[in-house]
Amino acid sequence: MATWFQVLVLIACLLPSLVECIVREYKFNVVMANATRLCSTKPIVTVNGQFPGPTIYAREDDTVLIKVVNHVKYNLSIHWHGVRQLRTGWADGPAYITQCPIQPGQTYVYNFTITGQRGTLWWHAHILWLRATLHGALVILPKPGVPYPFPSPHEETIVILGEWWKSDVESVIKEALKSGLAPNVSDAHTINGHPGSVPNCFSKGRFRLPVDPGKKYMLRIINAALNDELFFKIAGHNLTIVEVDAAYVKPFTTDTILIAPGQTTNAIVSTDQESGKYLMAASPFMDAPIAVDNLTATATLRYSGTVSSIATTLTSLPSKNATPVATKFMDSLRSLNSQEYPAQVPLDIDHSLLFTISIGINPCATCVNGSRLAADINNISFVLPKISLLNAHFFNLSGVFTDDFPGNPLMPYNYTGKQPTNLGTMKGTRLYRLAYNSTVQLVLQDTGMISPESHPFHLHGFNFFVVGSGIGNFNPNKDPPNFNLVDPVERNTVGVPTGGWVAIRFRADNPGVWFLHCHLEVHTTWGLKMAFVVDNGRDPDESLLPPPTDLPKC
Repeated sequence: MATWFQVLVLIACLLPSLVECIVREYKFNVVMANATRLCSTKPIVTVNGQFPGPTIYAREDDTVLIKVVNHVKYNLSIHWHGVRQLRTGWADGPAYITQCPIQPGQTYVYNFTITGQRGTLWWHAHILWLRATLHGALVILPKPGVPYPFPSPHEETIVILGEWWKSDVESVIKEALKSGLAPNVSDAHTINGHPGSVPNCFSKGRFRLPVDPGKKYMLRIINAALNDELFFKIAGHNLTIVEVDAAYVKPFTTDTILIAPGQTTNAIVSTDQESGKYLMAASPFMDAPIAVDNLTATATLRYSGTVSSIATTLTSLPSKNATPVATKFMDSLRSLNSQEYPAQVPLDIDHSLLFTISIGINPCATCVNGSRLAADINNISFVLPKISLLNAHFFNLSGVFTDDFPGNPLMPYNYTGKQPTNLGTMKGTRLYRLAYNSTVQLVLQDTGMISPESHPFHLHGFNFFVVGSGIGNFNPNKDPPNFNLVDPVERNTVGVPTGGWVAIRFRADNPGVWFLHCHLEVHTTWGLKMAFVVDNGRDPDESLLPPPTDLPKC
């Protein structure tokens, strides 16, 4: 039976004089499938038996209907990472935030229209650690007849970076939560599902990119890793960056990309080298004393006509703690800010927020050391409710959440200096309320509790502008005059530098409940998350739509 939303879409598409639209329909059968990597085989959760999962293609203004059928033993939800979901928060996907999960044997149709967006996004499971294997690309093409704001490439290729564990991933995090310690790091990084050449395991599994000389190829690069920021590089070739997080940027050329979990980057590579084979590589970036998977993933860019016996041209990768390389890349990103694609940065701010990011320790009687690692924003470790926050908001259900999340730290201190002796965190399901169309400046401040560390933060439901960043403590008097309010990069996921801060701005023009969390899955598990509740506006088209009839129930 069609939902009310599907009926409305079909009626609208039968009236071409009123609206031009295309409905893209996909079916995701979530099933177990065996996969062999690192010379061992294990069952993994997949969509339609594919790893990585199938690519969704659509154009700006298209409506997308994705029927998800859960054939596995896990509760399930899928997030369409970076899609604005204007008034359709029910389709956003994070479990217990905008929906109850799809239980085993159940089905849910995600319905959303892509409005004002084009570029590379992605989709992934948003419950447990299932996104380790349950993920894929979401490519939004421009409207028919609308060109890219750069020369069109000869071909486009999707490059998904990830992590691989030999063990069952859910067992890894369960054991960590039981012990109270950090989980085991992954055993390898991957490029399009394959680690490439690794020690002690001869394997033919490696992604190969065939190219012709004298052409331009666009790589749609996605970091689907659970916990690692990654450098990406192609031997002998420069990369021209033209887009990040489905927002065009002023093109610039680099030999190394930094991409954090959750982020996407479109890069143009010109095949201007001698015929041969060239190494493509992804290696970790970690400039803090934190354990990380040190294995480099490899693939091959191969020119047509190259004989198989020729040696592959190698490349030197940045060191694991190459902060200057990472900083240079991030500082080079600027919005295109053209007449067609302006940077509409909020200038007058209604809410000026400061959120501290910390890793703490809470008591745990059953854990190894009598304690458990925890993560928090403004000293609050977020507790997921037993029903979805959006459902509670829409139907005004009491007792599910409060709207008193602190807009600033409750006890200010020298965040990157000497730390408090009490490393405990508070717990709660506390949201921050925003009026429709209000403007927000949010400073995300890393702290030195346990250890400073870079954190990629993702905001659901909105794009935001990255107006400033720095090392040390944010200074509300000295730092804002240096903000870039002209052409700051527009993103949906931003890295908070180790021992530093980043400032973002956005307009709350999308009613609903919207998740903000670290995209390092271990930190989200530990509580490094919160949510904004955005009230309806005055007009009907400024209000959250009712839930679809097939919305899963808890």
